[in-house]
Amino acid sequence: MINLPKKIFKHDESSQKNLRFPLLPLRDIVVFPHMVAPLFVGREKSVNALADAMNKDKSVFLATQVKAGVDDPGEKDISRIGTIGKVLQLLRLPDGTVKALVEGTKRARIINFIHEDDFIQVDLEMIPEPELDHAKRDALCRSLVNGFEEYAANNKSISKEIASNVGSISDPSELADTIIAHIPFKIQDKQRLLDTADPEKRLPLLLQLMKSEVEILDMEEKIKVRVKSQMEKTQKQYYLNEQMRAIKKEMGGDDSHSDELKDLEKRIKRKKLSKESAGKVRQEFKKLKLMTPMSAEATVVRNYIDWIISLPWFDRGKIHQDIQKAEDILNEDHYGLEKPKERILEYLAVQILVKKVRGPILCLVGPPGVGKTSLAKSVSRATGRKFVRLSLGGVRDEAEIRGHRRTYIGAMPGKIIQSLKKVGINNPVFCLDEVDKMSMDFRGDPSAALLEVLDPEQNNTFNDHYLDVDYDLSDILFITTANTLPDIPLPLQDRMEVIRIPGYTEYEKYFIARDFLIPKQVKLNGLDDEKVKFSKNSIMKIIRLYTREAGVRNLEREIASVCRKIARKTVKNKDNGSYKISSKSIQKFLGLPRFRYGEIEENDQIGLVTGLAWTQVGGEILSIETALMPGKGELINTGKLGDVMKESARAAVSYVRSRSERLGIESDFYKNFDIHIHIPEGAIPKDGPSAGISMCTSIVSALTNRPVYRDLAMTGEITLRGRVLPIGGLREKVLAAHRGGITRVVIPRDNEKDLVDIPTAISKQIEFVVVDHMDEVLSAALIMGKGEALFNEIEAIPAGKND
Repeated sequence: MINLPKKIFKHDESSQKNLRFPLLPLRDIVVFPHMVAPLFVGREKSVNALADAMNKDKSVFLATQVKAGVDDPGEKDISRIGTIGKVLQLLRLPDGTVKALVEGTKRARIINFIHEDDFIQVDLEMIPEPELDHAKRDALCRSLVNGFEEYAANNKSISKEIASNVGSISDPSELADTIIAHIPFKIQDKQRLLDTADPEKRLPLLLQLMKSEVEILDMEEKIKVRVKSQMEKTQKQYYLNEQMRAIKKEMGGDDSHSDELKDLEKRIKRKKLSKESAGKVRQEFKKLKLMTPMSAEATVVRNYIDWIISLPWFDRGKIHQDIQKAEDILNEDHYGLEKPKERILEYLAVQILVKKVRGPILCLVGPPGVGKTSLAKSVSRATGRKFVRLSLGGVRDEAEIRGHRRTYIGAMPGKIIQSLKKVGINNPVFCLDEVDKMSMDFRGDPSAALLEVLDPEQNNTFNDHYLDVDYDLSDILFITTANTLPDIPLPLQDRMEVIRIPGYTEYEKYFIARDFLIPKQVKLNGLDDEKVKFSKNSIMKIIRLYTREAGVRNLEREIASVCRKIARKTVKNKDNGSYKISSKSIQKFLGLPRFRYGEIEENDQIGLVTGLAWTQVGGEILSIETALMPGKGELINTGKLGDVMKESARAAVSYVRSRSERLGIESDFYKNFDIHIHIPEGAIPKDGPSAGISMCTSIVSALTNRPVYRDLAMTGEITLRGRVLPIGGLREKVLAAHRGGITRVVIPRDNEKDLVDIPTAISKQIEFVVVDHMDEVLSAALIMGKGEALFNEIEAIPAGKND
């Protein structure tokens, strides 16, 4: 470091008109006379200029570049007027740059550039400063000092010592140059002050610029006060953003928030909305414009407007008008299911004729795996509408359907509105899956919220809690699915057109497996459908011995298991040969059979009756056993029976007691014997009245010691007077009987009308015994010896009569 004496070198203007000094171009700084400034010098020519100055008299000419971004300035890039400076200190830094402390001495003007090899020298002429008369000098100095004191009062970075030192300067030129060094004027304004040598012109110009800076400081203070009053002290980032916004507002400029509002306003004008929603959006938009952009309320309003204008209020998808094509698509995707297909085609026909028809509300009810949800997708494809699916399983909050009110943090519309925004049109096929699996708790009942959604008379004014405006759902084709109808509340059932989808017969399963499931699984497992063939007997064996279901899900899993094993063999053996799956080879792929098929009892047995039951997965066969034991007349029920089934057993015993004399049974049998009724598979809950005639037949068989036909099954409810009442699920029960090898089925006469639902191929193989009274059931079920009569002829009841 080089330390120089503080005495300032002054050129003799009278003896030296032209001077030559090395040039040091400056960027983003203007050095004035009487000003000491630190400079960081990194450009090679500038470093060489400083070195040359240090080797001579330490004088250098400081001139500001016109454009700071120019790294190698030429003559045109240098301001002509600058300051002769003295290098007070020089320090070389480790990175090769130089830190210099310079002091300005005199103004000078460049008259010539001399380009040396490693730096530039300039020839200068001194700029004389005219003298002012005493009165004008004092007036200007006093004005400058007062103006600077006012500036210092508003700018905390100016200390009192600086203000005091400035006030003690009497020379107007030195006073002006000293003040300039403490005020952050623009580079252009500083250069203009440097160019103005006449104090009479320079001092008023400085005074004018200084007053402008004072006004800016006042404005900044006002902005700070106003912004600070709008927010909490801890919200630092929020405060900074608001300060920037307020500054731009005072300067008459715009900001990004204004651009967003303009863009949002354009979107609102372009969007076609209902009259009510348009008015609501305009009202909310007015609020938004008055809010600060970072406030929580502004975010809520902005989200609300975005939801409103993003919904497909009047955006409709094109619906296919070709009935034949729609029918072909439905048949291509699903085998059977004639009633649902017929209803969809009817709707399409009405749509074509009327042009505007409210979407029907269809409810597909059937056991799992029969294709309810896939049928809804197929309807979407057949009608050309987009498909939306909403699973309602486990939903227990009403807000899931109708949304939350905007007063809650994080509120959103319900799933109905969310799904419509996602699909982008107002007339999709909307599948509400598992509508019977909803529950309720303290948050409300979602099934009650669906009453408005699924009512064709009301859903054109559906009101979501979040939107708080009416939305038209009447163009939507709603399809709901359920496994059991009783689990759906009655008011909701009343609003839907229920279409039952029963379980598939063996023959239907065979065609579904052959035409749909096998090609699908062969493709999914990377096999060639020409090289993998399933015989008819192999498919039937999978259906009968490896699955027992109303649908085809397990059937598809078993087929997939076979295909995976074939794929493994193909990869392991690098074998591209063909595979023919026969009924004999199925066991190699799937292991031992899991179920029995067609294995009815080998002999007709006493007290053993085959009943029929309905479950959520289709029909089932029940074996009902009765055993008599010496006792005191106790009725024992086992097999995890429900209350209704236990009551049916008591009703059966009461009927037998009332008919004991006709049946040839001792009238006091109930005093001497305990009757034990058992239904196997005790881990499975069982309930319902349809096993009434089966239990009664089993009791009579045990008491009369007469066997029951092993190939006969029965279903029906019994009364105390012996009447046989109708039951439900006849189709599923008959299909179960057919699967079990039953050839005769006893049914109530009131169910005779339901026989039309039985597939023809099944009804041809089963004989239906239609009965009105329990006596007819016993006559058909019990095996009598030759010449033996079941009833004692004391009160003969004509066939077909109730009593």
